[in-house]
Amino acid sequence: MWLIVGLGNPGFEYAWTPHNLGFLVIDLVAQRAGIRIERPEDKSYVGKGRIGLEDVALAKPQTYMNLSGMAVAGLAERHSVPPAKILIVVDEVALPWGSLRIRERGSAGGHNGLKSVIAALGTDEFARLRIGTQPDHPVGDLAAYVLHRMGKAERNAAVEMITLAADAVECAVSEGVRRAMNRFNRRAPEPGPAES
Repeated sequence: MWLIVGLGNPGFEYAWTPHNLGFLVIDLVAQRAGIRIERPEDKSYVGKGRIGLEDVALAKPQTYMNLSGMAVAGLAERHSVPPAKILIVVDEVALPWGSLRIRERGSAGGHNGLKSVIAALGTDEFARLRIGTQPDHPVGDLAAYVLHRMGKAERNAAVEMITLAADAVECAVSEGVRRAMNRFNRRAPEPGPAES
């Protein structure tokens, strides 16, 4: 079984912010697979089903981003999922808007959600899909930026990223993380969207 976790913050006020792209990707993957994410487990909402021939548990932690590790570790233990079968989906302000980066392992790179997951699991040997949200203009307060409500242009661009990221998740599960890396790791072809 794969454990696929989108990181974000619970609550309507965070729904369409860059920091919640992980949740939005999980929602689309679930919709495509006919999985309902509503069962409360280990400080998360979880849905179980299949992607292709693989059993999956899709999860959205309700702990807030910086404490996501507690939920991920609890779910991994509950479902007996080893780190090699965990895929974490997160936003990444250090990557250009629209770019995707899949890795089999690695450091947190300054992302507090990934720091929490690494600390809770005691390893960085799990896959992660990072979705670029770097602004196309100087931003004084990055924390405020990742929590701002996206305008129309940003939402339209985000929908494209979410769709591509969901494709990448399905590929990683069905064909392997390395195949997904080869197909989906890319730079954004154009600057990020202007705010509206």
